Amino acid sequence: MKPSIPQGTRDFSSAIIKKRNYIFGTIRRVFELYGFEPLETPAMENIETLMGKYGEEGDKLIFKILNNGLNHPEKQSAALKDFENVLQGKTSKGISERALRYDLTIPFARYVAMNQGQLTFPFKRYQMQPVWRADRPQRGRYREFYQCDADIAGSSSLLHEIELALIYSAVFAELKLPVEIHINNRKILQALSEKCGGTSNMMNITIAIDKLDKIGIEKVKQELAERGLNNSQIKTVEKYISIEGDDDTCIADLSSLLGDIACAKEGISEMVEMLREVNRIMPSTKIRVNPSLARGLNYYTGTIFEVKAIGVEMGSLGGGGRYDDLTGLFGVKGIAGVGISFGVDRIYDVLEELNAFPENIQAGTTALIFNTGIDKQYLIYAATVLRNHQIACEIFHEPVKFDKQFKYADKKSIPFAIIIGEEEQANKTATVKNLKTGEQKAVPFSALPTIISA
Repeated sequence: MKPSIPQGTRDFSSAIIKKRNYIFGTIRRVFELYGFEPLETPAMENIETLMGKYGEEGDKLIFKILNNGLNHPEKQSAALKDFENVLQGKTSKGISERALRYDLTIPFARYVAMNQGQLTFPFKRYQMQPVWRADRPQRGRYREFYQCDADIAGSSSLLHEIELALIYSAVFAELKLPVEIHINNRKILQALSEKCGGTSNMMNITIAIDKLDKIGIEKVKQELAERGLNNSQIKTVEKYISIEGDDDTCIADLSSLLGDIACAKEGISEMVEMLREVNRIMPSTKIRVNPSLARGLNYYTGTIFEVKAIGVEMGSLGGGGRYDDLTGLFGVKGIAGVGISFGVDRIYDVLEELNAFPENIQAGTTALIFNTGIDKQYLIYAATVLRNHQIACEIFHEPVKFDKQFKYADKKSIPFAIIIGEEEQANKTATVKNLKTGEQKAVPFSALPTIISA
């Protein structure tokens, strides 16, 4: 059988990992500058923790884990009935009690609900872990991928939304990746639903609008009709998602369409304040109002974010928003929350396409100590001296012709070769060859770390 991996997953070579670590390191550094602390949660959660939190579309993409022992003769009859329920889109504890996490926000809310008595609020955490979605793999969309989240629980202050926008701006500036930060507010979408038959239509409208970039306006209108909206309501939604232009124009048009509804006034006011403060603090930030931004997840209640790369055809590089009662899903009321997420895999793909990774990112082994056949203990001693000076080095594993050892160094892009034969050992010297310039010289062994580091 030919070896393979599941569709939508990937192996990562050393070269790729180094580039990914550059992204992780940049994001982590900015998170910590803003006072966030790390957290990790299990790869799997109880299925009731996840189901019903992501809307009907999201729930379909949750990877469920089969229970142990389903092949036991005494369990097979009950298992078959449970499988029938699963095929109908229902959940069944007889088949599955656990699932792989779909995102990092719901596990965070579950953690806060479980540990509220021990946490200091506002609680600011960042999390960098893989998530899984049973999606159809395509460019920029994987079944296993990493998210890097920053969330604040225990505060309703708009200060946090402003700082999260600044975090986005700072990270992408460090990565030298031009982006636009799109913002909207679910209170405005709530007002739209009130204008279109009531808040019961909220999810119908947001789920359809969330697909606008993928399916276009005509199919969005068709889906709205299938979800029960009448022609007048669909025309109102069409007018709403057709709002475009600069921020002032969008704000004015939103106010004209929905400004007589209280929650819309509140949402518009929050967006105006965010725009003013972010543009004042980081004028280079490209932040813009996007009325068609919906993020069709059940739990968002206020500001919503999405980050788009400029000049590259790719889905969002990040997103998030405010969810003022997420822990209420777990029986703990009154803990407000807001957060953002970075899609590392898509960021990697865009940086690769733009050839925007730093040139020195692949730095690995600095020096190869040639195996000349002398006592291996001396070779290990030489390597230890270099490593004690924080110089990454390797010893070639066997005493073969130098040509083979030079080829090894070349394939691994190792910049220095260190040759210590019997004469060098006796004289306490070493021959150092710069493999980029071809320059070669004998140096005192004691000066070796300084020469290599220079």
